[in-house]
Amino acid sequence: MEFILYEVKDMVGTITINRPKALNALNSQVLDELDATLDAVDLDTVRCLILTGAGDKSFVAGADIGEMSTLTKAEGEAFGKKGNDVFRKLETFPIPVIAAINGFALGGGCEISMSCDIRICSENAMFGQPEVGLGITPGFGGTQRLARLVSPGIAKQMIYAARNIKADEAYRIGLVNAVYPVEELIPQAEKLAATIAKNAPIAVRNCKKAINDGLQTDMDNALVIEEKLFGDCFETEDQKAGMGNFLEKDKEKKLKVVPFKNC
Repeated sequence: MEFILYEVKDMVGTITINRPKALNALNSQVLDELDATLDAVDLDTVRCLILTGAGDKSFVAGADIGEMSTLTKAEGEAFGKKGNDVFRKLETFPIPVIAAINGFALGGGCEISMSCDIRICSENAMFGQPEVGLGITPGFGGTQRLARLVSPGIAKQMIYAARNIKADEAYRIGLVNAVYPVEELIPQAEKLAATIAKNAPIAVRNCKKAINDGLQTDMDNALVIEEKLFGDCFETEDQKAGMGNFLEKDKEKKLKVVPFKNC
């Protein structure tokens, strides 16, 4: 891999887009390498992923304008599909993905962050969909995910006006879950990922699928999805161990003798 770094530590995998000279902009090679990296994740040992960008200036500054500038209509559509296919794989990845957003998250950078389950950012983060200023539309899911995450009105204002927002406003509108000083971003992402990784993996995966699939349908069908995934957890080692440990602790608590105190 030339532009993607991947490392695993204590059941947490960290994917770093490593193209700092181009502010980690996404070209076809980066997308192909990211796709291959996701395919190579060992789901038997990794329970959570962190996605970030190299350096502290930019998470992902966008899609590579140099590559896009000469595309034909057909090539433009194909490039959009390539990005959408990779981002959709990220969005539907079996385990949770945390975006640790350091610096610019513009265009494709904002779009890839929205494909992750949880977004946290540094105080110097900047978000936006500036595509209309370049004569194009957001092409990697920006017109769809932003409206679903914040609201159609806010999304339309940001996209139509090519308006960038800072970290505090991203937090206010619900685009990110938390904002941290630059030096605390990765440690906080690792802390959250470790907390997730400690929980029952089948249950966590089923929760992700239930939420994602349920959001795509009406409440009645969504509850059926939840029921099936709830039932799917039973008879697993995770469920037996988790409930067994709880009942054992509860039994021990009840067996404790409470000392008599004179009134």
